[in-house]
Amino acid sequence: MINSDKVVELQKKQFITTYHAEGISQQITESTNQQINIKMKLTKLFLATFLLCNINLFAQENANDSLRQAAIEAKAAADDVLKTSTVAADGLKKLAVDSAKYWKFSGMIGLNASATFFTNWAAGGNNAATMVFAGNVRIIYKKDKFAWETFFDTDFGYSYLDVKYNKWRKSNDKVNLSTKAGYELPKNLYLTALGSFRSQYANGYEYFDDKDSTHLISRILSPSYTDISVGLDWKPNNIFSLYYSPAAMRLTTVLDKNLRAKYYGTIADLSKPVKFEGGMTAKASVNWQYKTLKIISTLTLFTPYNKKFGSCIDVDWDLAVSYQFLKVLNVSLGTSLKYYDAILIPDKNGENPKQRVQLKNLIGIGVGYTF
Repeated sequence: MINSDKVVELQKKQFITTYHAEGISQQITESTNQQINIKMKLTKLFLATFLLCNINLFAQENANDSLRQAAIEAKAAADDVLKTSTVAADGLKKLAVDSAKYWKFSGMIGLNASATFFTNWAAGGNNAATMVFAGNVRIIYKKDKFAWETFFDTDFGYSYLDVKYNKWRKSNDKVNLSTKAGYELPKNLYLTALGSFRSQYANGYEYFDDKDSTHLISRILSPSYTDISVGLDWKPNNIFSLYYSPAAMRLTTVLDKNLRAKYYGTIADLSKPVKFEGGMTAKASVNWQYKTLKIISTLTLFTPYNKKFGSCIDVDWDLAVSYQFLKVLNVSLGTSLKYYDAILIPDKNGENPKQRVQLKNLIGIGVGYTF
């Protein structure tokens, strides 16, 4: 018979062996689970790293695409700017060419001075000095069948006389402005609308050498003459033109009521500052230049449609000659002739008032510029 003590001892050893085996198995299982967990974590880390790399690559590709698109758009914008600049430059160049082709400017400005001094001069005389500013500008625009021309002529001056009374006296004062626009019908003949204005800047006086007094004879817009008409203008060249209008209106303005009788005539309403007259007008103009020699002349005739039609003609004639030498020195000659039927002028004794020819001459040397 088997000893019971040995059986018990064997059972204990078997139990211990089984227990250790189960412990080792459990440790192996736990180790295996830990390894699996580590592998899963490594796998997750790898997947996360892989995804992050792909995301970065995708972002870089998108960024590169954005940069390429931005570069393309910038180049297109630069091309547009360059194209626009080229078009603008071509437009400015064309405008400059058109301006030189269609526009013409000419004129003259000058400052003339003269002085006269006497010492023990047997024939007598008064010391005197005069300074006169004069200028004129002509602007012409012609394109296809349309033509427009504007002319401005002016002068202003004062004299100093060595006399007892009224030493400073106005010597020159003129404002002439005319403009006309026309459409060419047959060659060199234009259907034209014309407007002109004539007046003066400052008060004008009649002076007396034997007494300290003056008599006012003119001031700004007293008088002034505004002509408006529609007619035909013949311009064979840029030097000469001849204009005729059977439909003309003259507005004589005298704002100073004390001067209206002098400039309106005897049949006008002296209570109104403006006198209207319808009539017929003709105008001839010459503008000639050779190097620095320049001649400008205009002649205007006007007759009103009234009982004196054809027998009373208002005349305005202006002539300006200038010659520039040594680049800055200028010699000028100016003449103005007027004859107005409504203006009655007495003789030197203040008697026998009637229509008379009014004439003014200016000869001077000074500094000037012709263009």
